[in-house]
This record gives sequence, structure tokens and C-alpha cells, in this order.
Amino acid sequence: MVRIHRTPTPPASLEREKAKNRGSYREQDVLAQLRADFHDKCYLCEMDELQSVEVEHLQPHQGDKDLKFAWKNLFLSCAHCNSVKNQRKYDNTILDCCLVEPEALLRQALENGTVVVRPLTQDETVQKTAELIEECFEKTNTGIRTLECETRKKALKQTMGLLNQTLGKYRKDPKGEALQVLRGMLDRKYKFSAFTRTYVRSHLDDYPGLAREVTL
Repeated sequence: MVRIHRTPTPPASLEREKAKNRGSYREQDVLAQLRADFHDKCYLCEMDELQSVEVEHLQPHQGDKDLKFAWKNLFLSCAHCNSVKNQRKYDNTILDCCLVEPEALLRQALENGTVVVRPLTQDETVQKTAELIEECFEKTNTGIRTLECETRKKALKQTMGLLNQTLGKYRKDPKGEALQVLRGMLDRKYKFSAFTRTYVRSHLDDYPGLAREVTL
């Protein structure tokens, strides 16, 4: 999870659809703005180029129209992560990445093939967010979820492998092509950037020239 800068003006359809008996919060302008603001990534697992896009409510609306159509309550998610989040323990306990800096509160890492998310404070919201992100990669209580988690971890492993290869090239030539590749991979727009940025931030003694790229 990385910081997202949400467009402040709500898409026009939300007010119009809210007035209807069966209005939709998933009109084209909402989807288009969410995809732009969230860099076309699921805000939880950070998979990009989503095949199954969902508009997720950070705070469950439970029929409350104000919450159902509130622009600040709508997040871009994949179907897998939305399903994992749909547990009572996560109701009203997840960080709003549009209001806070998640990287200052969570340490996301791939350790020996397992996704580990460490909360950096004792705050319940931080703790539950760490638990949820881990489950988005590691929850294997059904066959479908096992497959979805394997898909995400495979993509994450490929990304971290590319990161390490590029860091090796960067150490040999800090001003070469590798620097431009790294700048792209450390941009918050990049898939799994919470992981790539955390890794480099944890190894700045080896890569001091990249400090600017991972500054919070």
C-alpha cells in the first residue's frame, strides 16, 4: 500500500446516481477517475493492469447512501482483495491511503517467498491493515484464493527479481541506464512499489544515491 493523491472533486455521476432508488456508484466517470488516481493498481495488493476491477468501500456502507456514494469512501480494488477484505474484523479498521502515508506505518517485504507486512506502530488500524495485506497474498482457505495468491506472489517475485538484477547493474554503473529503470520501479505508480521502495529504503547503506527516490 502506498500513498494515493485522490482528485478532490467527485465524479459528476455520484450525485446524480445517489438521487436514484437504485443508483450506481460504478459509472464510467467514477471508474476512469479511480483508475487514474490509483495508477490502475489495486490499492491493497498493488497488482496493475487489473482484469477484474471493483469499486471498493473502505468503510462498509451497509445501505447508508451517504457512505455508499461518498467519493472519499471509494477505492480501486481487484476482486480477490475485495473478497479477502470482506470480513467483519476489517470493518472500519483499514488505513485510508489517501489521508496517511502507509510507508511510514508499514514495512512490506518478500521474505523467503512469503509476504510479510510488519506494522510499525501499535495502532489497531495499522495492525489490521498489515494483517489484511498479508492475507491478500497468503490466504489459502479455498482453491480459488490459493490460485489468486499464487498469481500475486509470482508477479511480486518477478518484480523483486528484476529489482535485484537492476540494483546489481546500478552498483557497477550508478549513472547508467539502470538508474532510469530504478527510478521507474521506485515510483509509487509502479506495481508493488511499496515492496520495491521498502527494500531499497532498508538497504540505503548500499545504495545511498537512491535515497531521494524513496523519500516519504
